Amino acid sequence: MRVYDRLQALDIQLPAVATPAAAYVPFVQTGKLVLLSGHIAKHDGKPWVGQLGLTMTTDEGKAAARAVAVDLLGTLHAACVAAGTDLDGVKRIVKVLSLVNSTNTFTEHHLVTNGCSELLGQVFGPQVGAHARSAFGVAQLPFGACVEIELMAELA
Repeated sequence: MRVYDRLQALDIQLPAVATPAAAYVPFVQTGKLVLLSGHIAKHDGKPWVGQLGLTMTTDEGKAAARAVAVDLLGTLHAACVAAGTDLDGVKRIVKVLSLVNSTNTFTEHHLVTNGCSELLGQVFGPQVGAHARSAFGVAQLPFGACVEIELMAELA
């Protein structure tokens, strides 16, 4: 099944690439690798503000991480088009790095990040979507966002 058919089945419409909020670009391609800058969680088009372990539950954080994954897919689509292909040209999701705005006692960063990882697996399938991953707790993120995630993919 094509990636775009899976997205349609999941009722996901790819968003446009967001304008960077500082001095960086949304993605860089080097060789066959595409590196996506960190994307913050958004809810209704605004930063999804919160701190895990204080104002948000793990399940809410997981939903935020899934929302980030949708935005990442929009940017990855744009990167693929710039490289002359589309999301079906992704050979592998290589790595996901997740930053979770959390209290110093919160310990479920990995479960929050599953919101992103699980969606990538659904969209790309287990062979392409399975990836290496890191999940960290941090004291704060831009705009007070609850989650920020970056992604690295390999193109065919």
